[in-house]
Amino acid sequence: MKIVIIGNGISGITTARWIRKLSNHDITVISSETDYFFSRTALMYIYMGHMRYEDTKPYEDWFWSKNRINLINTYIESIDFKKNTLLSSDKKEIPYDKLVLALGSKSNKFGWPGQDAERVSGLYSYQDLEQMEANSEKLDRAVIVGGGLIGIEMAEMFHSREIPVTMLVREESYWDNALPIEESQMVSRHIKHHGIDLRLKSNLKEIHTNESNQAIGVTIAETGEMIECGYVGLTAGVSPNIGFVKNTNLETNRGILVDKYLKTNIDDVYAVGDCAEMREPLDGRRPVEAIWYTGRMMGETVAYNICDKPVEYDPGIWFNSAKFLDIEYQVYGSVIPNPPENHKSIYWEHPDGEKSIRIVYDTNTKVILGFNLMGIRYRHEVCEKWLSRKENIEEVLQNLEMANFDPEFYKSYSEDVLKIYNNQNGTSLKSKKKRGLKSVLNFLNT
Repeated sequence: MKIVIIGNGISGITTARWIRKLSNHDITVISSETDYFFSRTALMYIYMGHMRYEDTKPYEDWFWSKNRINLINTYIESIDFKKNTLLSSDKKEIPYDKLVLALGSKSNKFGWPGQDAERVSGLYSYQDLEQMEANSEKLDRAVIVGGGLIGIEMAEMFHSREIPVTMLVREESYWDNALPIEESQMVSRHIKHHGIDLRLKSNLKEIHTNESNQAIGVTIAETGEMIECGYVGLTAGVSPNIGFVKNTNLETNRGILVDKYLKTNIDDVYAVGDCAEMREPLDGRRPVEAIWYTGRMMGETVAYNICDKPVEYDPGIWFNSAKFLDIEYQVYGSVIPNPPENHKSIYWEHPDGEKSIRIVYDTNTKVILGFNLMGIRYRHEVCEKWLSRKENIEEVLQNLEMANFDPEFYKSYSEDVLKIYNNQNGTSLKSKKKRGLKSVLNFLNT
C-alpha cells in the first residue's frame, strides 16, 4: 500500500515514523518548506545564535533512507480525490492509496494594506526565519502586530540583537483573552521592563511601503500615529493552512473536518495537526489546536488507524507551556480569563511581581479544575493525575509539595498558597509535607 503524507512537520513525520514501526507500507512525505524535518519551536534559537539549523533536526539525514521513508521537496498544487492522485508544481502526478494531510498553519492576515509587501512576515515557517535574517542587518526598528506566544517570541528575537521593537496589541492587557488578568498584567509589566515598546489597545491600520514594495512603517488605527520601521511581523495568531483544498469535495470549516479516528469525509483521506478540526472535540478541548504535542499525538493515532489498528484520538488533559522572555509559563486543565461563577481561584503572587501560582477549583464539588503557573514549575505528571482523578482541592493543597519541580533547588511556595485558601474559606488545613522523588513515584503508582 502506498501512503502519501503532505507536510513534514511534527504531525506528518510522526505519522510516517509510526507507520514504519507498524508496517512495511510504502511511505512518501512531501513538503516544499525544507528537505528534512526540523523542530519548528526552535526557529527563534537559530536566529538568536543558540542553535544552528542542523542542530534543530532531530534525525540524521541518513535516517530517512535507512527507514525507507521517501522524502520529496515539492509543492502540491491540487488533489484529485476520485483518481487518488496529487499534482505537483512541476506537473508530476503522484498516486496514493491513502493520503494524510498535515498541512500545518499559516499566519493570519486581515486585509491590511501592505500586508503582502517585502520585509513583512509571520513567524511560522523556515522561510519566515530566512526573511527575518535577511533583513535584520542595520535594521533600525521592527514593529510586531499581535501578541500571544508567537508575538513575544519574535520580539525576543529582535531584542536579542538590540533591535528596537514596538508591539501593537489590540487587547487591554497582554494576551488577556487567554490569561487571567493578574498574569496578563504581569507579562505586560515584564515586556515593558525589558525595554520593548508595548502599545496596548492598538490596532494596525496599514503598512506603508516604498517604491520597491518594502515595508517602511505602519500607522496605528486608533491614533493615526505613524511608526517608521524596516520590518513588520504579523503575529495575530495562525489559522489552518487549507486554502488549496477549500474548493474541493473535502469538508472544511475553519480546518479540515475529521472524526475521532482523524478520517475526513473522503475515503482513505486523513488530516492531522494544525490543519485538522475535530467534528466532536472532547470536553475541555478546542476543535482546532495548533500545539506541538497534539500534532505528535495525532500523528501516532492516525498511523495506527491506517495500519488497521483502530484507535480514537484522545489528547487527554489540556496543557501548554512557553516563555514570556524570562518568565516560564505552564497551564494545566481549565483556567479561563472570564470564568463561570463556580470556578474559584486561589491566586498567589511573589513580591517580585514575576512569579505566581493560580489553582482553580469548582466551588460546588471542590474538584480541582486547573493550574496556571508563571515563573514556577510544577510536575506535569502530578498535575495531570490530580486533574484526571478529579481530586478534591483540599487534598491537592495538603499535598502540593509533591508538585514542586526539583524541590532541592527551587523554593517552595506551597505554604503561602495553602494560607490563602485557609483565609478565603475559614479552614485550618496543614501541609502533609510530602516531597521528593520517592513520594512522587508512590503517588503516581497508586
